[in-house]
Amino acid sequence: MNKTKKKLVAVSAAALLTTALAGCGNSNNNAESSNAPANTNANANANAGTNANAPASGEVPTLVWWTIGGQVPANFDKAIAAMNEYTAEKIGVKVDIKVASWGDWDTKINTIVNTGEPFDIMFTNNGKYNQQVNMGAFADLTDLVQSETPDLYKLIPEKVWDGTKVGGKVYSVPTYKDSSLTQYWVFDDKYVQKYAIDTTKIKSLADLDKPLHDIKAGEGKSFYPLPLTQGDGFNGFFNGYDDMTLGLPPIGVKVDDASRKVVSVLEQPDVMDGLKLLHKWYQDGIINPDAPTKTEADKGRPFFAAQAFPGAEASWQINEGVAKYDMFQIFGPIYTTSTIQGSLNAISANSKYKSEALKYLQLVNTDPKLRNMLAFGELGVDYDSVDGEKVIERKTDTWPLAAYTQGTFFDLAVTKGAPVDQWDQVRKLNDQATSSTALGFALDISKLSTEVANTKAVWDKYRYELMTGASDPEKTIPKIMTELKAAGMDTITKAAQEQIDAYFK
Repeated sequence: MNKTKKKLVAVSAAALLTTALAGCGNSNNNAESSNAPANTNANANANAGTNANAPASGEVPTLVWWTIGGQVPANFDKAIAAMNEYTAEKIGVKVDIKVASWGDWDTKINTIVNTGEPFDIMFTNNGKYNQQVNMGAFADLTDLVQSETPDLYKLIPEKVWDGTKVGGKVYSVPTYKDSSLTQYWVFDDKYVQKYAIDTTKIKSLADLDKPLHDIKAGEGKSFYPLPLTQGDGFNGFFNGYDDMTLGLPPIGVKVDDASRKVVSVLEQPDVMDGLKLLHKWYQDGIINPDAPTKTEADKGRPFFAAQAFPGAEASWQINEGVAKYDMFQIFGPIYTTSTIQGSLNAISANSKYKSEALKYLQLVNTDPKLRNMLAFGELGVDYDSVDGEKVIERKTDTWPLAAYTQGTFFDLAVTKGAPVDQWDQVRKLNDQATSSTALGFALDISKLSTEVANTKAVWDKYRYELMTGASDPEKTIPKIMTELKAAGMDTITKAAQEQIDAYFK
């Protein structure tokens, strides 16, 4: 990429207009295995446009789609059957949606990729995508998405497609929503009122200390004002650092650093201060003692952090069984390459139905009826239509599929109780978004696969306890750094600095 084009990518990506939720409260940046699957990029490229093993005319293929979500309810199969009846008539394709739970997703998806277990579509994100591509798990869609699904290609802005590229090629369909990141902190309003919490004065982690301790003192020993789970820790903790799509928080560039210096993030003073405070909260009983091992969050959380957008509290209130949540913006909006890669759906390099999978994803992104069924469940059971496909009212809190993982929010209904102009507000947020100084850059790890796998394994070993406050950072971080360096951190850092300097030269 020449100098002029690189600058244009960095500048124009910051001007993206419409997008909506780059990631939700349960986002994952976890370790990958170094064991490559049997498939290869060569096979992916060879098969990408042929679809040679497609079924005979008249048959309706059923695509296996692995995604992340909650516990599957009793009516799940019935709801999927209704979707399949609709899509079989529309495009001659059905799906078998397989849900890995929030706590099991990392392990399950790693196992599928490493063993070559058959699938057609897989949800992935910035913590996994780059390495999975380099392992040969996903099909090259660069040409196929334009030839087979032109409406899908036109719907998503070029800069968003660019953000998914690895080695100049497209290996996934991005969920076109908020390519920028906006972080919110959220209190149950009953505690805000009971303890006279002024959320307008909360600007930092340190500002949370008094209200969280006030709630703890008032609600008792067995009450935890900041309940955490192992997979998420304190959501958004590393927002101030651009991970260059590496999916390894200990290495990054501070988002406002004009010099774009690649640093050891865990050793930065602001990060260390935050980790110390998390540890203090854990010791004080602000955080639940089982946080490092807890895989699923309990409902009714008194406080949590989440990436979100205006009006998100309407769904949280239903999901959590809380009468009113007070949410306030604490960070962003900001664009990084990783925020664009926060939610992606890739197609298996070994899928027999690459064209069909793309056509299904095109329908998800262009057909409001299907979009609402995927996001909300069974019509008349999980939700009712209030205004056609534009406004719905949710009736249950059990539908397990996470809407942010599926497709654009711009053909999705607004939930009753949320602002009717919700998606317009998201557009305005993105208009206001600043940019990471490293926007447009994605680290090429093709020659770093061993080091990346090994360092991610080290991070995975310690991150649950560190990011839930269970371990003392002053004791734990020196151990982590020793093991990270032995695993190849310095090699990655050096290569990252050389690549980023060359990219922005």
